[in-house]
Amino acid sequence: MPQSRLRAIFMRGGTSKAVMFHRAGLPADEALWPSIFARIMGSPDPNGRQLDGMGGGISSLSKVCVIGPPSRSDADVDYTFAQVGVDNDIVDFGSNCGNMSSAVGPFAIDEGLVPRPNGDWATVRIHNTNTRKIIVSRFPMEGDVAAVEGDLALDGVAGTGAPIRLDFLEPAGAKTGKLLPTGQATQMLDVPGHGRIEASLIDAAAACVFVRASDLGRTATERPEEIERDKSLMEKLEAIRRAASIAMAITNDWDAAGRAMAAPKVAMLAAPAEFRALSGRVMQADDTDIMIRMISAGQPHRAVPLTGSLCLAVACRVPGSVPNALATGTGDVRIGHPSGSILVAADVRPGANGPEAPAASVYRTARKLFQGEVFYRNPA
Repeated sequence: MPQSRLRAIFMRGGTSKAVMFHRAGLPADEALWPSIFARIMGSPDPNGRQLDGMGGGISSLSKVCVIGPPSRSDADVDYTFAQVGVDNDIVDFGSNCGNMSSAVGPFAIDEGLVPRPNGDWATVRIHNTNTRKIIVSRFPMEGDVAAVEGDLALDGVAGTGAPIRLDFLEPAGAKTGKLLPTGQATQMLDVPGHGRIEASLIDAAAACVFVRASDLGRTATERPEEIERDKSLMEKLEAIRRAASIAMAITNDWDAAGRAMAAPKVAMLAAPAEFRALSGRVMQADDTDIMIRMISAGQPHRAVPLTGSLCLAVACRVPGSVPNALATGTGDVRIGHPSGSILVAADVRPGANGPEAPAASVYRTARKLFQGEVFYRNPA
């Protein structure tokens, strides 16, 4: 049986890469998408490398984005994100990828889904269907296409690129409908098989559970491979994540929480400390406001998922939360992660029913890597 093929574009967005599809080029029946996406990415791969597909063997390189016409009047395009498992064939549509959100605006302009602007800057309003939230993307143009070259450097990405500003509007409740899904900034979370641990369950751009690294006997300066080798730690973090999923009413039971790998995300936090980034650069304690080591789709992230960093920045400004107690500074939040740091702006204000988050913003870069057709094996 011959292989199937689909027109696609491969792009880097921030510290992630994804295969990008036009909605019109995919089957109308969305129930067929998961199996197609898994085969394209080379999943499941018990070797964890995805050599028989487009994936790169880690969560940040095993992603799919679908872009199409808007389904609501306040957006220019719809954007659906899919996180594809590496050693399994789970395709999770439960959360957004903030890093790949940076590629959506340039894709939409370059592919003619949005009219080219008259000036030197483009603005694209993106409706993320996973979270039902609006993201405003602003970036420079170079003639008729989105600019690629620029001076913005991202820790974890070689070189520099044109800046893309992403404003996540009303990010609170992206998954659960509430900034504080349990109504508490901090609570004792019962973790089956592991006892109780103090945690903050926050939902802003992505649903996340934050715990102190020290409560797990760690520092949040560990390298990703060090965390991955620590099977006991990985099991406990996954148990915390599943317990939080149930507490946040994202899922109803332990097994369902295990299948919903994209939400919530789980992270260890610590106050600023000196650490060595993956590049070898030594980061000083005063270079950051808070430290994070986050698990993404069952793997320690080599940087930090952008939606996770947005959620953390918001959480740092929520009184009584674990992040608020650990973070230094009062302005934009400098988050220390394995590849260096990221600066995130979070607007958090007191509201009639608790904290409110009108917006959170960050700068990224993106680049088109190739376009053509991807081939995938048909089911046996």
